Amino acid sequence: MSSPPMATRPAVPGHGPHGTEHGERYRSFFDQSGMCIANLDLGLRVTDANRFFSRQFGCGGQDLLGRGFCEFLHPSVHGKVRDQLTRLREGGHSRITEQIVAIGAGETAFEGELIGVAVRGDAGRVNGLLMLVRPEDTETVPQLAAGKRVLLSPIDARILEGVATGESTVQLAARLFLSRGGIEYHVTTLLRMLKVTNRPSLVSKGYSLGILSLGQWPPRVRPEFIRES
Repeated sequence: MSSPPMATRPAVPGHGPHGTEHGERYRSFFDQSGMCIANLDLGLRVTDANRFFSRQFGCGGQDLLGRGFCEFLHPSVHGKVRDQLTRLREGGHSRITEQIVAIGAGETAFEGELIGVAVRGDAGRVNGLLMLVRPEDTETVPQLAAGKRVLLSPIDARILEGVATGESTVQLAARLFLSRGGIEYHVTTLLRMLKVTNRPSLVSKGYSLGILSLGQWPPRVRPEFIRES
């Protein structure tokens, strides 16, 4: 069997005439770490991914290559992740850490942490990016979704949809005919209910628990998560 084309091999720090041992150690870590790891080129496209990444996202080897990294993320986080990766690529950061919502195998959403590292060549210029995705422990999520234990009132559902759309407190108050204080009360209730601390995390948790429908704009709370008034 012929060896993989060079385009599928990762950018390996120290890999060269004097860094072979370093490169082999990196490759061993890449393949055996148990973590989801992918390498990107400067166009933010996948050039290599280990089997753990492939398994998490339900894609085999060649199906991954050349795909934009943001294709594996939920649209709600595309903007912030793309901005961070652009800074990383341009040398503005050497490392980033972001909380994300990603789309895994079977089109299921999951929360996790993304760590990105700029890989530099001999001249010190960034020649690739290393991505590490660490999914959060979601053992309780299927039970929550299947058992419908998270049930929102109709007004809370409308507010969550508005927050996911990016509406401000003032905009929500005007649309839903509530006071600003009333909107903040309901948002605080939602934060407490989903055990998060801010609005972006509220939206991420809503998608990861399946409360908000995937692939739908404007965002909508799934009917089975709304209790009868």
